[in-house]
Amino acid sequence: MAAGMSAEAAAEEAEVESLAHDGRGVARVAGKAVFVHGALPGERVRLQRGRRHRRHDEAVVADVLRAAPERVEPRCPHFGVCGGCSLQHLREDAQIVAKQRQVAAELARIGRVEPASWLPPLTGPTWAYRRRARLGCRWVTQKGRSLVGFRERAGFRIADIGRCEVLAEPAGALITPLSELLGGLSIRDRVPQVEVAIADEATALVLRVLAEPSPADLEAMRAFESRHRVELYLQPGGLDTVRPLSPPATPLSYALPGLPAGIAFEPTDFVQVNAVVNRKMVAQALELLAPEPGDAALDLFCGLGNFSLPLAGHVARVTGIEGDAALVARARDNAARNGIANAAFEVGDLARDPAGAGWAAGRYERVLLDPPRAGAREVLAAVAGCGARRIVYVSCHPGTLARDAGELVHAHGFRLLAAGVMDMFPHTSHVESIAVFEPGRA
Repeated sequence: MAAGMSAEAAAEEAEVESLAHDGRGVARVAGKAVFVHGALPGERVRLQRGRRHRRHDEAVVADVLRAAPERVEPRCPHFGVCGGCSLQHLREDAQIVAKQRQVAAELARIGRVEPASWLPPLTGPTWAYRRRARLGCRWVTQKGRSLVGFRERAGFRIADIGRCEVLAEPAGALITPLSELLGGLSIRDRVPQVEVAIADEATALVLRVLAEPSPADLEAMRAFESRHRVELYLQPGGLDTVRPLSPPATPLSYALPGLPAGIAFEPTDFVQVNAVVNRKMVAQALELLAPEPGDAALDLFCGLGNFSLPLAGHVARVTGIEGDAALVARARDNAARNGIANAAFEVGDLARDPAGAGWAAGRYERVLLDPPRAGAREVLAAVAGCGARRIVYVSCHPGTLARDAGELVHAHGFRLLAAGVMDMFPHTSHVESIAVFEPGRA
């Protein structure tokens, strides 16, 4: 019986019409939309409904009567229970097609825009790619052990898994060893999460600890570090309390072309999860910006300088704006480490109207936007008025990209030259995309 299936529910047959944004198949049964876990477009399935709502119902696949040609056997035995992936049953090239279709649909529906052309998708490794993750942890008395992993697809419990196929090594193989470590601690019920941060030369695991580890706990942790060649950090409170278990910790960094010292980061900092796709994304962003030596460039939501610092080598000056003061400080340090003198980083609240902010009064020929899921609505008017000849928008949410693209085109007279998807999160429903704008409607 499929995960989440109710034994009392009557099985029904249905044709699956499309794929929802979260990876579920969409069918219509007696005129009502039904979102079906484990179903793919073009399939005929036998389903069993679970939760019912006024406008739609939820269901799981009981049996696939006619499989889509794109269906494949999931690589992970925990697929369907673990909520970390939602598309392992869909062939990898078809995942990319589905994500581009979603971006196109949102651009048309929300933004009422269409790119003049589509960029080839950016791809990279599809397994063992994820260098950044937050894993839940829970001591389960009935099982007599600690569970470590992502949340279950249906609910808030931690999925009972032995390893993870999408986590980069060595983290993917450390699920069971972490479970054994945590289960043996005196504070085994006081460690709710582990954050994974994998750099080019080191792996950091940040243990959120809600009680003080005992001397025996610390000894066990240090033995774990040595055995698995990782570095543990303890976080008893907020982010400012994160400390290495065995100082000094190996500095964390990742390489980017043109930066001899790379990008340094702390274990809880945001970094793009797929290293290969990130390098391709930065290169493509620079190509789309088409910078010239005399240009001034603006990078909003700049973080650690992932785009700003490579861009600095192609323009006269770069201004990076970021709301997190700690990230701004590290961006400045990264500039200094790489000998970059023409990049300036400032703290700025980009979730509100930037009127009066120094950067908003400047002139910039090239602008890069890399906002969070909420998008960049508040800064669009300032960006549109800064004299930009090219705007590149990197998005982690198709809906807010579409909204902001519509505003740039319809309210500010820009043209959407091109858009494309980037396979930053294979086997998940997360969609990363990129779009480029220039002044003047088509």
